[in-house]
Amino acid sequence: MLDLMYAGGWLMVPIIACSIIATAIVIERAWMLRRRRIMPENLIARIWQLHREKLLNEAVIGEIRDGSPLGRMLATGLINRHHSREIMKEAINDTGRHVVAELERFLNTLGTIAAVTPLLGLLGTVFGMIEVFSVIMEAGVGNAGVLAGGISKALVTTAAGLSVAIPALMFHRAFDSKVSRLALDMEDQVLQLVEVLKGEREAAGEIAS
Repeated sequence: MLDLMYAGGWLMVPIIACSIIATAIVIERAWMLRRRRIMPENLIARIWQLHREKLLNEAVIGEIRDGSPLGRMLATGLINRHHSREIMKEAINDTGRHVVAELERFLNTLGTIAAVTPLLGLLGTVFGMIEVFSVIMEAGVGNAGVLAGGISKALVTTAAGLSVAIPALMFHRAFDSKVSRLALDMEDQVLQLVEVLKGEREAAGEIAS
């Protein structure tokens, strides 16, 4: 492995750095985007019960807000529950934009790595081919060792760049899709809360857990 790194030349350094960063982002996002962390089970039902028992004070709402991203959006609705539906929805939408932005944290970086690392590999290919043609110009085609070294550098950097870019792109697409699904599901939960608080749903059995 070290021999391959040395064969790839100095461009292997940024490629390896991109690999380390991408791995860290994938692990962090996989942990942070767990569904049960984003959308705790029975949260709407719990809020409905507290609402019926008139226990939704500032301390309880603060606990709901700090418990999860969904709780943060629901807490905004609870804080504005005495205002009109339009004001309530506007406040929730504003909070929702911030919540989704946090869920998308580092995804742009992961996408950039997926786009940049093949270019770094291509740059290594160009440098390797320049070295090969320089040797051909100076010594002809008889120096097979030097020619092989230049070709090796070209192939190693290209392979390394693609090896980082392909999984980075796959995870970026997967996380982006997951964030979109979570955002839609949170929006549905929040709309249920608005309907409940504004009297359009009165039966607790209609509330999705």
